[in-house]
Amino acid sequence: MAGCGPDEGGPGGLPPGPGSGPIRGRGAAGNPPNRFERSWHELDPEADDPDLAEGPPRPVTRFLPDRSRTIVATNDSPDVPFDASINPYRGCEHGCAYCYARPTHEYLGLSAGLDFETTILVKHEAPALLRETLMKPGWRATPLALSGVTDPYQPVERRLRLTRGCLEVLAEFQHPVTVVTKNALVVRDVDLLSDLAGHKAAAVHVSLTTLDADLARRLEPRTSPPAQRLAAITALADAGVPAGVLVAPVIPGLNDHEIPALLAAAASAGVRHAGYALLRLPGAVAPLFEAWLDHHEPGRKIKILNRLREMRGGTLNDPRFGSRMRGRGPLAVLVDDLFEGACRRLGLNAAPLVLSTSAFRRPTPRKKQLSLFE
Repeated sequence: MAGCGPDEGGPGGLPPGPGSGPIRGRGAAGNPPNRFERSWHELDPEADDPDLAEGPPRPVTRFLPDRSRTIVATNDSPDVPFDASINPYRGCEHGCAYCYARPTHEYLGLSAGLDFETTILVKHEAPALLRETLMKPGWRATPLALSGVTDPYQPVERRLRLTRGCLEVLAEFQHPVTVVTKNALVVRDVDLLSDLAGHKAAAVHVSLTTLDADLARRLEPRTSPPAQRLAAITALADAGVPAGVLVAPVIPGLNDHEIPALLAAAASAGVRHAGYALLRLPGAVAPLFEAWLDHHEPGRKIKILNRLREMRGGTLNDPRFGSRMRGRGPLAVLVDDLFEGACRRLGLNAAPLVLSTSAFRRPTPRKKQLSLFE
């Protein structure tokens, strides 16, 4: 496949395994084997390339075209608050060390590690596919999530503008949408979101993991700093766009103590709705996150993993509906009480956030104007 162009950095040579050492600007430090592949290539610095003896170069981000012919994905999970979603990108350059979506790259024959954040598949036809879907007579308007897997406002969106293209279609159809992001770039599209909000058809939830800018830089290396996310919330709220905050993920022993301060900062910025989700470590994400702890939080690693196991029934991941987002046991109850108590004190979630489908309309197709000679 031909790429759309690389990001800055040196060529090729991604290291194998969960992590051989931290890489500036990346959440993963290596490429663990793909669970669906029977073989993989591990670099031998001297045999593969003598220039790699001093370590691999800084990895490049590749953008490859995704030829998907549909854009709306549906789910029936009782843990997910939406039935349909749009994902203009597969993979995410934000590089969050904990991202539960990393294993989706394994279905593409890639790794959940550096591949997930350095090989981004781009759905260039996303706006056109969305328009085609909404024009179908059988389509019944339901709030769409932008997006359900990877962030719609990751860095390349500044250049490709596919998320904005989808919002332009949604605004034309007055179709309800809820946006989830951790990037302040969402403010660029406040005009479209404000227009939709006028029909009670838009809401934005900003993910906020910590108020510690240094921790955010290490944990979520290519996202907007916490202060910029809070400023984005204020800009959205001032424009009449319902803004919420997601304290996600809650990592016991690392950021759970910040819950009251996170919610207070978000409420001051203009948030009226809040939610949270406990750290999830499916498949290859667990060893990747353990490697991140080794590199960045070695002194707290044992405490963090032990607390997570206590909330996950003795394992690092519990995929069961009903517990995968919140956990189980006394520690999980304490986190839930801490969150709910802070929300009550701040007046958050006092009323449900409901998007309306009543304004949905299909634009009248333009008729081709005949020339004098037709």
